[in-house]
Amino acid sequence: MTKEGVMKTIDYSLYYGDFKALNGITVNIPINRITAIIGPSGCGKSSLIRSFNRMNDLMSNSRTEGTILVDGEDIYSQDVVRLRKKVGMVFQRPNPFPKSIFANVAYGPRIHGIRDKSKLAAIVENSIRDAALWDEVKDDLGKSAFSLSGGQQQRLCIARALAVEPEVILMDEPASALDPVATLKIEELMEKLKRKYTIVIVTHNMQQAARVSDFTAFLLTDSERAGNLIEFGPTIEMFTNPVDNRTEDYISGRFG
Repeated sequence: MTKEGVMKTIDYSLYYGDFKALNGITVNIPINRITAIIGPSGCGKSSLIRSFNRMNDLMSNSRTEGTILVDGEDIYSQDVVRLRKKVGMVFQRPNPFPKSIFANVAYGPRIHGIRDKSKLAAIVENSIRDAALWDEVKDDLGKSAFSLSGGQQQRLCIARALAVEPEVILMDEPASALDPVATLKIEELMEKLKRKYTIVIVTHNMQQAARVSDFTAFLLTDSERAGNLIEFGPTIEMFTNPVDNRTEDYISGRFG
């Protein structure tokens, strides 16, 4: 039994112009769990994760069919600013703003109308603590975010996402640009964060998916190069006893 998800897709398809990137995806993202999206390059992993908070809207030629629900509400009936407050995003490469560490984390709350200095300070501290970065930066909050290492910058970006109190955190290859030590810190952080948040991660790394995720969605392109959901379920079951032979072939490294 999976826990009922805060977020789900129902027969969801995504097009870029005439190209169909995703084909009829139906999946329920379990709440307070880590869901990994895996599959070979070009199968639509990033297109799917970017759909959850309407990042694909930034592509002028994109259009959708089907439904994505967050809290039972169609994301296209929601104000996009409100949606992205609920569904935060951390990208492949750290992308801090050219501001201080403090200002990076305070940015979202300020956008949403919080001006009280003591309240902002509390939000910034709590968010940086939740991102397991506080002890490393607490005496340097006025320094540029660019003074941090790559791994620290990525945790700062996670803190920035947490500052607006999302329900879901999307992570698109969050450790692919990091060294093994920084990657381990991000993975340990995700395990702690799922107590409060629902996490969806795209990864090419099968070992990482096996280590960190509770559930896994496997995507694969069809003859038209559209991404299809081949299998979804508990990670331990998928990695030890997959239902579909194509899943077994991909996980075992026979293709992809």
